[in-house]
Amino acid sequence: MGKGQGLQPAGRNGQGRRVSDLKVPTNGAHQNGNRPLRIVIVDDHQLVSDGLGMLLGSQPDFEVAGFANAVADVAALTLATDPDVVVMDFHLRDGTGLDAAVAIRKVQPNARFVFLSRDDSDSAWLAAIEAGAGAFIHKSRAATDVIEAVRQVGNGASLIPPSMISSLLSRNREAEVRRESLSGREREVLQLMSEGWSSREIAEKLGISYATVRTHIRSVDTKLGAHSKIEAVVTAREMNIIE
Repeated sequence: MGKGQGLQPAGRNGQGRRVSDLKVPTNGAHQNGNRPLRIVIVDDHQLVSDGLGMLLGSQPDFEVAGFANAVADVAALTLATDPDVVVMDFHLRDGTGLDAAVAIRKVQPNARFVFLSRDDSDSAWLAAIEAGAGAFIHKSRAATDVIEAVRQVGNGASLIPPSMISSLLSRNREAEVRRESLSGREREVLQLMSEGWSSREIAEKLGISYATVRTHIRSVDTKLGAHSKIEAVVTAREMNIIE
């Protein structure tokens, strides 16, 4: 969406309406009544947002109530539309889905979340779990999977199995131990490695010997369970040790 189009309540067909034109029903949860499941879409790519609007708006039991493209817009949109389900990209231009979920919960504690993302990392999954997401769907999944996930989450289901949550938490604890095991100098070396510096360049940059740099790299590899510099950098990024 272009500048000034961050907040956009919409009709069933996805066409925008002014907030003043929007009538917000006050009846109870949709599974206890006959009204459609009210959905808002939060994505900073207009093509994706429009596509989701058309896809979900085509379902007879769904109503696409509005769109936003930034964390800054979600609270106002939530107040205007009173959504049952928020379908949103995990990575937004001014924050994450977790940031958006926190803002939404402040004004609509009962909202449910379906996250869409290309980021399949443990950190993204854990943030989605912290946000109370009912589903976390990779953007490569079929449209029918998204529709079914929204429908099930809207009816109170959680599609993230407890076994997966337990596994993620366990891996996160292990990762935390590994993170804490790295010294400050090892983190510096890792960061420079990730920026493409050679071992000799790192030695000159940090004012230490080439042999010392090689020792730090071997130590980093051991602590991260890596078998190469590239694997160490990839692992460190996945663990949010480096940028």
